[in-house]
Amino acid sequence: MSVDRPARASSSFHFAAGLGTGILSASLLQPVDLLKTRVQQARSTTLLHTFRDISRGPNSLRQLWRGTLPSVIRTGFGSALYFSTLNALRQHVFRSNLLTPTGVGSVSQTASRSSSSSSSLPQLSNLANLTTGALARASAGLIMMPITVIKVRFESNLYSYQSLAGAASAIFKNEGFKGFFAGFGATAIRDAPYAGLYVVFYEQSKRYLSKVKDATALGNRSVVNEMKNSSAISINFVSGVLAAGLATAITNPFDAVKTRLQLMPGKYANMVQAIRQMVREEGFRSLFDGLGLRAGRKALSSALAWTIYEELVRRAETRWVETEGAL
Repeated sequence: MSVDRPARASSSFHFAAGLGTGILSASLLQPVDLLKTRVQQARSTTLLHTFRDISRGPNSLRQLWRGTLPSVIRTGFGSALYFSTLNALRQHVFRSNLLTPTGVGSVSQTASRSSSSSSSLPQLSNLANLTTGALARASAGLIMMPITVIKVRFESNLYSYQSLAGAASAIFKNEGFKGFFAGFGATAIRDAPYAGLYVVFYEQSKRYLSKVKDATALGNRSVVNEMKNSSAISINFVSGVLAAGLATAITNPFDAVKTRLQLMPGKYANMVQAIRQMVREEGFRSLFDGLGLRAGRKALSSALAWTIYEELVRRAETRWVETEGAL
């Protein structure tokens, strides 16, 4: 059987896997996202002050999940588009040997899946991981931008939208069609580098931790064979946390600017003007507002999403291999 065959997991499978992981992470971590938005909307707002305001108000617990529906739609379908696009790009780059080191090809992909690596995905170069991650995220971000704007405004206390339809109607009436793409420049500059850097850090961390695991096994084949089970899940989760933390710290200024542009389009005309005004009025630290919350949320959501996604892919690949073997 040729090793250069198409991936068994179809694009629809990757779409469904991304959708499921996105919905799960968005639902669980919505309070963190809401608190981050409130902290970023004004320099004078602190996490403790924001939390106290919410807890003292009516339906405090429910208020922490305000904006969950647009968040679930955005993160769920955004993750579905991202993972399916990323998979298509990675498969194409791998098979065409674009952006890959000399000698990397289909054989190494098959070998990597049968070795002690924790990855179920093609092994690419850092440049290929950076490029495919950035392109996939930028594409998904553009498509999901309108729901992203609605999500951020739902989380803020500057607007009093009661429904998605009402929010969309108000934005279109007051700002026109361009209102649905407020802050896209800052969002793209944040998300594309974040996603690219995340994939690079994530893959490098997995490789390093897999090597450490192999060394710890000391040649014990039974231990090595368990890599594709509990050990692989642990490695993928830890790698996701580390990768998200590093990528978040690097790209947080664009997240802070993006939030201001989407919440106060009348005050901030564009990304450059927003950066200058924020630094002038509130200091350089304003560009890192919400870093702790964003890093914590990204670490958990990305690690959770990628770990579940890779496990779903691994199980699907294993099932299809067993089915083929039985034929």
